[in-house]
Amino acid sequence: MTEHSTDGPLLGPAEIRELAEQAGIRPTKTLGQNFVIDPNTIRRIVAAAHLGPEEHVLEVGPGLGSLTLGLLAAASSVTAVEIDPPLARQLPATVARFFPEAADRLTVVEADAARVRDLGDGPEPTALVANLPYNVAVPVLLHILETFPTVRHGLVMVQDEVADRLAAGPGSRVYGVPSVKASWYADVRKAGVIGKNVFWPAPKIASGLVRLDRREPPADESLRVPTFAVVDAAFAQRRKTLRAALSGWAGSGARAERVLRAAGVEPTERGEKLDVADFARIAEADAAVPEDAPDGTAAPLASTAPLDAPTPSFTSDEHPEEGA
Repeated sequence: MTEHSTDGPLLGPAEIRELAEQAGIRPTKTLGQNFVIDPNTIRRIVAAAHLGPEEHVLEVGPGLGSLTLGLLAAASSVTAVEIDPPLARQLPATVARFFPEAADRLTVVEADAARVRDLGDGPEPTALVANLPYNVAVPVLLHILETFPTVRHGLVMVQDEVADRLAAGPGSRVYGVPSVKASWYADVRKAGVIGKNVFWPAPKIASGLVRLDRREPPADESLRVPTFAVVDAAFAQRRKTLRAALSGWAGSGARAERVLRAAGVEPTERGEKLDVADFARIAEADAAVPEDAPDGTAAPLASTAPLDAPTPSFTSDEHPEEGA
């Protein structure tokens, strides 16, 4: 039966299966659908999100509404982005049935969360709380952080190994592309592990909670896309030295070495030892080090300005990748 706490109603396994049947939904691997059926898990997620009553929450992949109800009880409003049309249509009715006094504080946007840019006329989101689809978790997270800068903090549930990657620091064996790119936007840390049996259907591996707190980026926004290009190149061949791994990106091994030295990075270092600020310095240095001449020799320097000199402001776009 539906549970009620001082915070509002929460759904149990019977309600979840009933709602799925009403919507004609069978969870699919294609959409990464695993619905939370345990009210205590919802309580734990909401508590770990540290939401204030004035907050406007962005929820990605609300599914059948388990987490949505908990968020509506804790925050001022919820905007839920759902890609599956039957689920998007049913969610308002679910909230009206189980938590009618909160129905007018829910906005549903039927869209792909990896591409959404317009959340309608509602308030700007201040927090992200989501059970992210396993197969697109990292691209969705990076897109949300890039597109909605008003999101100041968040808590997301992802595959446990993805949680470890997102929260990893330099030197860790699981540190990679997701770790570096997420750290451009936020301080990222693991906030717990969720077992398999609280989901329907039960996934094959556990889930992890990841907490994010927005921070100032390590460099000007104009350097984000170039920095991410360096990160992608460095980890595409993570076993190689940076001189070798970045040779294609820089145009040659010799130029890669010049760029790295200009950035204050040893060419024999590996990408897994660098933090996001190091990668940003490499991207900045790339703009200052001339391209190789057609005969393969180094072109003369056009400027001797130091790399920490003020740089002009530009804007650019980036579509993140998940792979590490």
